[in-house]
Amino acid sequence: MTSPLRGSWALVLGVSSGMGLAVARELAHEGVNILGVHFDTAEGQEKAATAAEELRSLGVEAHFHNANAARAATRAELVPQFGEFTGDRGIRVLVHSLAFGTLVPFLPAEGRAGLSERQMAMTLDVMAHSLVHWTQDLYAAGLLRAGAKVYAMTSAGDQKVTANYGAVSAAKCALESHVRQLAVELASAGVAVNALRAGVTVTPSLERIPEHTELVERAEANNPHRRLTRPEDVGEAVALLSRTDSSWITGNVIGVDGGEVLTA
Repeated sequence: MTSPLRGSWALVLGVSSGMGLAVARELAHEGVNILGVHFDTAEGQEKAATAAEELRSLGVEAHFHNANAARAATRAELVPQFGEFTGDRGIRVLVHSLAFGTLVPFLPAEGRAGLSERQMAMTLDVMAHSLVHWTQDLYAAGLLRAGAKVYAMTSAGDQKVTANYGAVSAAKCALESHVRQLAVELASAGVAVNALRAGVTVTPSLERIPEHTELVERAEANNPHRRLTRPEDVGEAVALLSRTDSSWITGNVIGVDGGEVLTA
């Protein structure tokens, strides 16, 4: 059966690794053309180039851009290009999977400095506020139309406290607030906006958390499925939710965790 998504376009912010790459792969298998933004060093750029070639081998277009997705200049440069790529189709799926934030405690401890004002502002801007700015610019350019889906990646850190996760936790709470606001404002346009709350997933961003080993062990022990969430689980969820033109599932935080949050 031909996927209803075949021939459409997705924009994945944070496409080069982790959940962003898994989503891009799953959508490419559905015949979706992929636009991607990532921000990597030389080694990361090589991996991103390899990933883009992998997607093209599935018979779709894949255009990756190495740029800071949180900068207004990046949006100003890329949004017109995305309009040229997508033509009259627009962007069917927007995935915000930016996971770059400061992982330090609020207060000085054990010889480490506490969180600075600049670090807090950067974390909130990259991991939360950039969702709003990208949505604003894509909508203003006419690229988000009826049937489009916007997804933001949140975590159980929106409610739970981990020693070094304070700034990221604040960003996840802000992100979910932005999702609700955007869902209401885009309802009349037929665009759905949701946050996906994945369970503990081994990704480069998780491995930067000092306590990640303990988080992984706890999640493996408590998840009803007796395994961790995989990036592919998130990719499958995005593809499933995107197959319909309906915007009636919107403004939610949707768990993609195998029931982990119920028993953790």
